[in-house]
Amino acid sequence: MGSDGGAYVEESCVEGTRDFSSSEVSSSADHLVVMVHGILGSTSDWKFAASQFGKAFTDTVIVHCSERNMNMLTLDGVDVMGERLAEEVIDIIKKRRRLKKISFIAHSVGGLVARYTIGRLYRPASKSQELPADDFQGLNAKGTIYGLKAMNFITVATPHLGSWGNKQVPFLFGLTAVEKVAALIIHLIFRRTGRHLFLTDNDAQKPPLLQRMVEDCDLQFMSALEAFERRVAYSNVGNDHIVGWRTSSIRRNSELPKWDKSLNEKYPHIVYQEYTEGSTSENRPLDNTDLNSNDVLEEKLVVGLTRLSWERVDVSFHSSKQRFAAHSVIQVKDALMHSEGADVIQHMIDHFLI
Repeated sequence: MGSDGGAYVEESCVEGTRDFSSSEVSSSADHLVVMVHGILGSTSDWKFAASQFGKAFTDTVIVHCSERNMNMLTLDGVDVMGERLAEEVIDIIKKRRRLKKISFIAHSVGGLVARYTIGRLYRPASKSQELPADDFQGLNAKGTIYGLKAMNFITVATPHLGSWGNKQVPFLFGLTAVEKVAALIIHLIFRRTGRHLFLTDNDAQKPPLLQRMVEDCDLQFMSALEAFERRVAYSNVGNDHIVGWRTSSIRRNSELPKWDKSLNEKYPHIVYQEYTEGSTSENRPLDNTDLNSNDVLEEKLVVGLTRLSWERVDVSFHSSKQRFAAHSVIQVKDALMHSEGADVIQHMIDHFLI
């Protein structure tokens, strides 16, 4: 176990180094928790959360913070990062033969990367038996993630519907003209990842990657997501200048709930929670009559993702001194600067399936 008596936490989460051979790993630890940072991020972004998970789960989990897509590598595209993360996870699984379960916790663009990665690692129930015997653990009827039972898939301020559209990127002020210009130049700043976020990629004349990721097409993206016991979207209701509430909570405008105050004094910044069953309904009429191709595409993303059940946890730092850094506070990117988000991490821990 870790030196604090809790679950083993990879040193890459805490000190920026790797240690796959540490004798501190508990023989009973069988649940891999992969934490994925966002754009221009690094392993240290999840340092606080990793340590809290380590304290909470004695001898049960191994926390690993992704390290192969750090800093400028996050501009290479969701798919390229997803392939790198998949190889990283495979390496860990092969080194940790006792693993039986896997969970992902991902911030911002990292949530999209994690969704791509699980599509690459997914093994249908009928195909999982093709894995080498030592790679196969905990088969279930919905398939596995490289032989491991899929438990928690948690995203934190992730732009599931992309960054195009009114108030999807709040610092663009919801101005249509500004958003159109941003879509045209975003690749100059965030390169291939920017094209994926603004749904302007058309590799080999294919639909945008985010559209393909709500289907089982190139990879079995949705089957992989469905394999998890639970899917959770944590979202900032306001003051997140990078990722808007609608895209991070996978809702239409008309579905954004009213909220008043925190629901529980233990989690002062949690203002709304809901669980929605998956829907098989077809596309419904959009919220306004001024339709364009991006409205239609966004509706496809909503419909595709909400075929599965989701837990939505809405967060507000409206009364916090740190509210204007909400995108980082919700993750507690820095334990000192963003400490007011600690209750969100505790909420994750208290509801985490082991």
